[in-house]
Amino acid sequence: MQKLIIKGKKELSGKISISGSKNATLPILAATILAHEVCLKNIPLVKDIFTMVELLSFIGLKTRIIKKKNIIEVKNSEKKINTLAPYRLVKTMRAGVLVLGSLLTKYGKAKVSLPGGCAIGTRPVDLHLFALKKLGAKIKIKDGYIFAEAKKGLKGTIIKFPSISVGATENALLAACKAKGKTILKNCATEPEIKDLILFLKKIGVIINLKGRKITILGGKIKRSKIIHKVIFDRIELGTYMIASALLAKKKIIIDKIDPKIIKNEINVLRKIGVQIKKNRTSIIVRKKKELKKINITTKPYPGFPTDLQAQLMVLLTQAKGVSRITEDIFENRFMHVPELRRMGAKIVIQNKTAFIKGPSQLTGAEVMATDLRASVSLVLAGLVAENRTIINRIYHLDRGYEFLEDKLKSCKAEIKRI
Repeated sequence: MQKLIIKGKKELSGKISISGSKNATLPILAATILAHEVCLKNIPLVKDIFTMVELLSFIGLKTRIIKKKNIIEVKNSEKKINTLAPYRLVKTMRAGVLVLGSLLTKYGKAKVSLPGGCAIGTRPVDLHLFALKKLGAKIKIKDGYIFAEAKKGLKGTIIKFPSISVGATENALLAACKAKGKTILKNCATEPEIKDLILFLKKIGVIINLKGRKITILGGKIKRSKIIHKVIFDRIELGTYMIASALLAKKKIIIDKIDPKIIKNEINVLRKIGVQIKKNRTSIIVRKKKELKKINITTKPYPGFPTDLQAQLMVLLTQAKGVSRITEDIFENRFMHVPELRRMGAKIVIQNKTAFIKGPSQLTGAEVMATDLRASVSLVLAGLVAENRTIINRIYHLDRGYEFLEDKLKSCKAEIKRI
């Protein structure tokens, strides 16, 4: 099993280009089931994307990955379509459940394995199934699979989500694309990745309107022409490298291929902590300041502070003066990185949903174990700022969501290698 070895305390400087968004690409790939022919550009070359493409191939779509150009081509010839998403392909990737809405609305049935992904809480699919039932689907769960059927097709309706869910919003959106009549989704997630999905669905002919947290969809025909779509940048990858810069870039790190307007809140939070950030049209410049300040923050749905940056922010706050507080309001089990950070010298206390971080702490290299995607990258950040050598085990989590992580950090003078 591969490991990362990091020699810490190396000052960083240089330039990093941000990859396409994994969390935008995955639902768009699920949406290609509805389309005829699609070319997706700016896709990240990470494990979850390869797994989703394998799933589409299993379903019966023709797929091609052009790695040198970060392009995926998908064609649905409508021949020999398999409406099954098996356990072996869905177990490692929660987004696999998103093919449920597409298969059900287009073919009237689907059998999809209950999803896997990161072990950061129960994350049930109740809200996904709640929305599909409202659209008229008959659903049962048996032997670890979701069996969904709509023999006469789905029918548009009004659906109000009892709580905000990105995945449920995406699945409902996909299912509504060919439902008869109008569907109105209320209390929706409105992350930039969902807006990118909506933009793609508009390109294939779906009539959609987004206003606040309400999405209106008119189900109907899908275009038969070839669709070209460029996926948005990965704002979580951007936030991760902003925090790496805040920890170790005394000179500067330029981060490009982004839109700073999308991450206003993250920039404001880092500035409150004392990080120096200069915005340009498609890039930002980040510098470390001598003293970082404590902060109290709660993770929230977009445009709030993202749960996917909580672990990385915690590492930054180990270097801030005073006691900071992070309340995790999205997932109930997302402090699994804390015991590993404590092994490195972090002073962190957990009380229910809140972590109290006392700083500044001198972190020391240790052998640690990654537990999920974002926790694993937080250990990389901790290793970069720690004294001596850090060894990170189970880095397959990293490969699910970060494209060329070691190469990007090495380009900024980090000492990091995979063995």
